[in-house]
Amino acid sequence: MILVSVVKLELTPDFAAQLPAGIDIFDHIMRLDGELFRDMADRRTLRFTLNDKRYFLKAHYGAGWREIFKNLLTLRLPVLGARNEWLAIKKLEQLGVDTMHVVAYGERGRNPARRQSFIVTEALEDTESLEDFCADWDRQPPASPAALRLKRALITRVATIARAMHTHGINHRDFYICHLLLDVSRDVLSVDPDTLTLSLIDLHRAQIRNRTPRRWVIKDIGALYFSAMRIGLTRRDLYRFMTVYRDTPLRETLSADGKFWSRCRLRAASLYHSFYHELPANP
Repeated sequence: MILVSVVKLELTPDFAAQLPAGIDIFDHIMRLDGELFRDMADRRTLRFTLNDKRYFLKAHYGAGWREIFKNLLTLRLPVLGARNEWLAIKKLEQLGVDTMHVVAYGERGRNPARRQSFIVTEALEDTESLEDFCADWDRQPPASPAALRLKRALITRVATIARAMHTHGINHRDFYICHLLLDVSRDVLSVDPDTLTLSLIDLHRAQIRNRTPRRWVIKDIGALYFSAMRIGLTRRDLYRFMTVYRDTPLRETLSADGKFWSRCRLRAASLYHSFYHELPANP
């Protein structure tokens, strides 16, 4: 019996038109060079330029059975390739959540331990992570009407993104503010807050189900809260997030979801202590 290596390829017409003619597209993309951001035995992440336009490539070379079994034995789902990210991006696009734009996706091989895959996305130019954008808020809290309006809009947008994910079966697994990129190509203080673009990235570990298990929701919200603990958020800011995320009045969510929010805070405090070796301050 001969086993045929199955190849799946999806490319946008514009991206395909930029590739050399008469090549093995899969091999060509897997071997692209550029500015390396991550170089591991089983995957690479790099940024490359094609006809003056920048892209990101995530190439996966097969996790191997040892890595698969190690993850399964610790009750973790192994990341077997680029499919997770590809599916998560497609799902977010359907939900109207800003994210990366895929121009190429490929997968080759039947053996899950040796399956090769890639995803190519357009680089999100003129963006800044929320981690960097909000870094000075603790020392210099937003004070002007425009700055306060922007702060409220960003909290509302993050909560809306989280609610859209979790109510439609997606959990991120790395849901930190550094993975939310704000478009700063315009003066964000002067534009209509409703027109802000905040893109969710780094979805290679995302999980998609019909319904997001509560424990994974708590892990996502706990991770998000942990990552925002040093940017000077007030209790009012947290309450704003809670009401938007639950889409219900504050008093109602505090009463009905008190245990949920307590577990999210405990998760965040645990992450904070592990990372900074100290307990977080209130709120």
